[in-house]
Amino acid sequence: MAERTLAQLPIGKASKIVKVKGQGALRRRLLDMGLTPRTEILVRKVAPMGDPIEIQLRGYELTMRIDDAKNIVIEGDGK
Repeated sequence: MAERTLAQLPIGKASKIVKVKGQGALRRRLLDMGLTPRTEILVRKVAPMGDPIEIQLRGYELTMRIDDAKNIVIEGDGK
């Protein structure tokens, strides 16, 4: 089964982070923003052109680019 990423999670759906991919500064930046394994996340909004997306985690909202969201592996299918 292929890995499912945060970029594929539909609006209004929640999931948990399984793994943060990437290397060096990118991975460190994602982890520093609170995107760590076992964290519950919810997609709140998607911009009209599809990029960026707004997610909710740890009690705050975070806006991120789709390219960065592709480095966040989530569990299941977001149902």
